[in-house]
Amino acid sequence: MTHPSIKERRHPLYPSQTAHRKATWWLAAIVGFVALLLATPAIGHAEENNPNNYACLGGTTVGEPEPGNEEQQVQYKFYCTGPITGYQIESQIPLTGLASQPSVTNNATGGPVGDTFECFGEIPGYALNCAGGPPAGTPSKPAEGTTGGTKEGYLTVTGQFSIGTKLCQEPRVDPLLTVTYAYLEKGVITQAISGPFDLGRPTGCPPDAQSGFDRLNPKPPTVHKKHHKKKKKKS
Repeated sequence: MTHPSIKERRHPLYPSQTAHRKATWWLAAIVGFVALLLATPAIGHAEENNPNNYACLGGTTVGEPEPGNEEQQVQYKFYCTGPITGYQIESQIPLTGLASQPSVTNNATGGPVGDTFECFGEIPGYALNCAGGPPAGTPSKPAEGTTGGTKEGYLTVTGQFSIGTKLCQEPRVDPLLTVTYAYLEKGVITQAISGPFDLGRPTGCPPDAQSGFDRLNPKPPTVHKKHHKKKKKKS
């Protein structure tokens, strides 16, 4: 079955205050790393594309099989309204593997762009962290005039990780995305964070009682009302 495109699947996702403490520690490390190595000029139109208030849209589905790895592969895709220099995927299901280098494509053309990321994380663990790396073909640092990460918004990042359970088995994987942007403003490195955004449960699975809900929009608990028996009046 062909799953719908990201744009068709759901409305843009906006930040909430929920975050995993351990994952936040890793995120702080990646922000520092990106800020030191990949600081970039401040973006224009800050009112429209505030890097502390991006909107990001994405989803998950079955991933591509990997040779020598029999575990369940999960593919994630997302794009944001502005450029990013790093991101984190945080899962409530343990991750057993990750693809080190996701791809970046142009939303308008579908073609690849030179922007890249390098991903790392503890395996097994609950988060993977990706920092903007040098564009393809450069030895150790971004080429002049380019950015580690994405140079603009509306570029789709596609990556993959593996889990130890079946894709449609409950509880289904439901990762949260947090993005970072490090830039120079008046000669000072500024770090911005947007998210988390819920990438949602995998598409292509049969519906069940949890369908239509996610980690940032959980299913309300079912309240069972107790029925009290009426006491018989004494004659």
